[in-house]
Amino acid sequence: MRHLAWLLALAILAALAYWVWYAMRRYREKKEAEAARMSAFLAQASALAANKTADPAAANPGSKAAPAARSVADGPSLAQPRLLFEAAAKAGEAGEPALAIQLYARLIARYPDSPLAREARAAVEAQKKKLGLKG
Repeated sequence: MRHLAWLLALAILAALAYWVWYAMRRYREKKEAEAARMSAFLAQASALAANKTADPAAANPGSKAAPAARSVADGPSLAQPRLLFEAAAKAGEAGEPALAIQLYARLIARYPDSPLAREARAAVEAQKKKLGLKG
């Protein structure tokens, strides 16, 4: 009877160790996938930023063609603001509040009339609280 109790305790301990190992593996996989998504968002955002600065009308803000080109390109599409918003949110989740604030500020500066701008302003305040700054 005593051997059975030890065997049962050993089986429970082995099951617990397997569960911890499995949970840690899943956690690592989730974090790696999250990091890959974050880097993909940042790569897309930097590619969009590079494309915007490569545009001669956007490079010269004093030009009269720049506002017209910008309004046509940014009008109905929310893809670029959403990309910036998601990248900023991921930066905040990853423990980088300063980067998140910078990305939110870029979104607010480029797309002040975007529906995401209000959410970005609220998120900036939350990130400032994480940093301990007064907003």
